[in-house]
Amino acid sequence: MSSVLSELQTAVAEVAERVGPSVVGLGRGWGRGSGVVIAPGRVLTNAHNLRGEEVTVVRADGERTGARVSATDLDLDLAVLDLDTGEAPAVEWPEDDAVPALGTPVVALADPGGRGLRAALGFVTVAGRRFRGPRGRRVEGAIEHSAPLPRGSSGGPLVDADGRLLGINSIRLEGGLILALPATAKVRDRLLGLAGGDSAGPPRLGVAVAPPRVARRMRRAVGLPEHAGLLVRGVEGGSPAERAGIQKGDLLAAAAGRELDGIDGLYAALDSLSGDGSLTLTVVRGTEDREVQVSFGP
Repeated sequence: MSSVLSELQTAVAEVAERVGPSVVGLGRGWGRGSGVVIAPGRVLTNAHNLRGEEVTVVRADGERTGARVSATDLDLDLAVLDLDTGEAPAVEWPEDDAVPALGTPVVALADPGGRGLRAALGFVTVAGRRFRGPRGRRVEGAIEHSAPLPRGSSGGPLVDADGRLLGINSIRLEGGLILALPATAKVRDRLLGLAGGDSAGPPRLGVAVAPPRVARRMRRAVGLPEHAGLLVRGVEGGSPAERAGIQKGDLLAAAAGRELDGIDGLYAALDSLSGDGSLTLTVVRGTEDREVQVSFGP
């Protein structure tokens, strides 16, 4: 038993020595979170760790420096920071997007608010988990694991036994388990592209919606006939939805001719568009159906 524990200790220490210089702390004390260097001058963290466009970062060498937010993907709750990363190496991304198997040993690292490096051994408890992101989009391939982490560790890396990046620790679950967003090549390319000024991704309609079951209940409550669709609960100012005349209380019944029986249908319609395309929505206002053309151009 002692030999096994010694081997585990050595393995975690080697991973910490290899990856630790790439881990940074965000904010002060336990206030913000952690991050990891993914390219010279670029740090990846969770978007929910940020307060405004600038943040204080503590590098692994103890140097405290300012950072600027260069890109955010709120669907994935990820952000890229621009800063002087000094001599810190970029974490190694895997060559493929293979999902780690159940029981795979992993090491979670963090520097909570710049209070020093933490490293914890754990195991993959669910491989390829799906969940809803902050904006309701379905995120595929998330990694649930058992490596214990203190508060302020959100945004730190989850790596394999060779120190290669598997995910970004993001969500604390019941029972102490952690959910890490997958570090796929697609995610890496998208974030670095955003940081370099590329398009901000799929078009956004700019509405807050309630699912069909809520829409049916609320329509019944005000004496309107039931109708399948998504109930608009809010419209973002200046958004494509507002420009198209969509209002709070409208029902989005169909997108591009396909009935909307859930939020995934709306996301699928938006994802199929180019950044400056347009989308035809069937909108029910009261008892009246109307076709609305939503433009996503400037």
